[in-house]
Amino acid sequence: MRYDTSITINGRNVTSYGPSYFIADLAANHDGDLQRAKDLIWLAKEAGADAVKFQHFKAAKIVSDYGFRHMGGKLSHQSDWEKSVFEVYQQYECDRVWSEDLIKTARDAKIDFMTTPYDLEAIDLLDPYLPAYKIGSGDITWPAIIDYIARRGKPVLLATGASSQADVERAVGIVLAWNRQLVLMQCNTNYTGSLENFRYINLRVLQGFASQFPGMILGLSDHTPGHATVLGAIALGARVIEKHFTDNNDRIGPDHPFSMNPASWRDMVDRSRELELALGDGVKRIEENELDTVVVQRRCLRITRDMHEGEILHADDLEALRPAPEGSFAPYCIDEIIGRSLATAKVRGDALYLYDLRCQR
Repeated sequence: MRYDTSITINGRNVTSYGPSYFIADLAANHDGDLQRAKDLIWLAKEAGADAVKFQHFKAAKIVSDYGFRHMGGKLSHQSDWEKSVFEVYQQYECDRVWSEDLIKTARDAKIDFMTTPYDLEAIDLLDPYLPAYKIGSGDITWPAIIDYIARRGKPVLLATGASSQADVERAVGIVLAWNRQLVLMQCNTNYTGSLENFRYINLRVLQGFASQFPGMILGLSDHTPGHATVLGAIALGARVIEKHFTDNNDRIGPDHPFSMNPASWRDMVDRSRELELALGDGVKRIEENELDTVVVQRRCLRITRDMHEGEILHADDLEALRPAPEGSFAPYCIDEIIGRSLATAKVRGDALYLYDLRCQR
């Protein structure tokens, strides 16, 4: 399979070794209010997001009212909803009449505008304005929409929550048949926000993805509290991060409780940038900020007694002590020094240098 190891989203180059790209998923947190949606765009920008993402669905094209009413059993996080699943989806539709206002607001805020489209009509409507597409985990087994999106030739962010390896490989194959710009995102689709969910995030899947698809850009779409999983994902190679975003976790709505807010989002981004700096390039070296500590923390060979020029050095004439001035002998050189004669007199405690020794014949 051929795929790009770097992609460009609205002029921003995203690679597996560069800074992470943060997507604030506003999802249903607009609460059906255009002004709230616009305000959240500005808040996400101020908190450090690179993109805001909406979810464009129409209830009748994403859920079956009959199906949910007659399925029985538990409905996961939807069990606590006061209205039917269909009614909730209706209530939180992103009104497509808003599109022009939302796109303009994002442009004014200088933040990328994205969406997860859940029907072909949404793709056709919004494609001129989208720098990339997000495919939600729930559609990973719907080849038609994956194919329809992939053919647009724009970067595709593919979430893999509640998916088997076969599901992932099938979807990846569909995208790559038309489009080399793919971001493969680990995800867990339990939206309850429970701390118990951490045991199911399985970030090491990212290592499996990296092994199977070397150089492919990886990401994380996450719904756990806080940002511990984000830091772990970045450490394991993820460079596209998606989390839900709200202004107030106490608001009523399906996504508010587990979303990040402006303060927690800013903290997540700041800690992530620190981590990215700390990860480095993997080349072991004496770093620039360690040059002083090379002297003060390392030991060098020092003379244990006053000695005259011409004396032969024995093991008990030498000891390893800090500091180690530049050019002094390191302790691992002791076998090369024993038996050599001094070219100059030395006092107890002196460091030993090459010019202190007579040339060997």
